Amino acid sequence: MPENQQRFSLITEKSLNELKKLIGVPIEDSLEPWCYEATRDNIRHWAHGIGDDNPLWCDPAYATTTPYGRIVAPPSFVFTLNRSFSGYVAGLPGVHAMFAGIDVTWHQPMLLGDQFTTKAWLKDLIEHQTRFAGRAVQQIYRAEFYNQHNDLVAEGDSWCFRTERDTARERGTKYAEAKAKKPIFYSRDDLVKIFSLYEAEEIRGATPRYLEEVKVGDKLPTMVKGPMTVTGFIAFAQGWGGLYIRANKLAWHQLQKHPGLGIPPTSSAFLTCPNACIGKMTWLRWWEPQQRTTMVQSAAPGCLTSSQTGWATPGSYGTCPSRSDGTIPSATHSISTVR
Repeated sequence: MPENQQRFSLITEKSLNELKKLIGVPIEDSLEPWCYEATRDNIRHWAHGIGDDNPLWCDPAYATTTPYGRIVAPPSFVFTLNRSFSGYVAGLPGVHAMFAGIDVTWHQPMLLGDQFTTKAWLKDLIEHQTRFAGRAVQQIYRAEFYNQHNDLVAEGDSWCFRTERDTARERGTKYAEAKAKKPIFYSRDDLVKIFSLYEAEEIRGATPRYLEEVKVGDKLPTMVKGPMTVTGFIAFAQGWGGLYIRANKLAWHQLQKHPGLGIPPTSSAFLTCPNACIGKMTWLRWWEPQQRTTMVQSAAPGCLTSSQTGWATPGSYGTCPSRSDGTIPSATHSISTVR
């Protein structure tokens, strides 16, 4: 297909007007949330998915010594409680949707054993002109979160930006400079610096920091997050869930309802969905001696490459073995050795 040929849907006045009709209408027919309850496992999976080792989330013995008396869910646990609030938007079929932010007010903690119901609706549509893709629509949802006592636990806005894929690819200029730069790789020295910050992180816990203990100009300690890896994305998906994370017959059901989600097979790769973090694959049989070499496979940014049984398992942080020069490849490539 020619590069300048339209491949995806455009933002039209008709489709935008249809979407505007949903403003203020309660969302009642939607995919069920990833979590209904703040169980010990659900809380732990979310905390582990965001890499947060606060014992208040996961250590029952510690939690009983706090004013809460039991495990508490991290505030961001609200993402698991409603699909619309965590980035799944309606309308404008075929137009790209990118999660862009939230503004939340928490009224009460989310405690172990709490059960939740939510109310959500489309709040507003705001048009923008952007360097990324020209015309864009900010799609804002409002959500309210209630516990089993019908107490309002949290409320806030969540928004995505809807952009035309073809326009972004052909005329978008926002990332032209970034694309021109060479790929950046973590060296082992880089990883040592990151890990040393983790090791030096001060865990204050229940120790308060009083006003008289600080003064203007004090340097705040560094709180590190990263490096961003495929493994980290998978960990997050385990806690957050995902609309496209389906297996076997459930995946078939989804593709029956939304055929456009499927990526056509290449070689002997299977039909999959774009958000399942599976890249384009070339499958190798482990018993083929001539293929027992180090291979490199390209994938879409943030996606996982894979192969048939016999590929080595990527490491937790590097996502794959290091290069001969000691650097770690970026998450857009995977290097594995067939055993």
